Amino acid sequence: MAKSTETPQEHTFETAIGALEKLVEEMESEDLPLEQLIVNYEEGTKLVKICQTKLSEAEKKIEIIQRKAGGDLELKPLDPDSKPEPAAQPRRPSAKDANLF
Repeated sequence: MAKSTETPQEHTFETAIGALEKLVEEMESEDLPLEQLIVNYEEGTKLVKICQTKLSEAEKKIEIIQRKAGGDLELKPLDPDSKPEPAAQPRRPSAKDANLF
């Protein structure tokens, strides 16, 4: 199988998964020489990393959407180096609260 001509930046999640599935099918056949299996394995690990990155980016975008205050949905550009804002923590009941019941 020829090496993928797409660079990682050009891959979408779907194209990376599709290429990975093709590699797995090819590797499962008993006709490949060891050298080609190694090349396919290396390409497969790159595709897995692309998929993991794309999924992580999607999760961060979802967190940004969910954290928008006031019920208005807003999609902010993703900054991969920024950390999501911490969610508001519910107030823990205190001993004073127990006296209210």
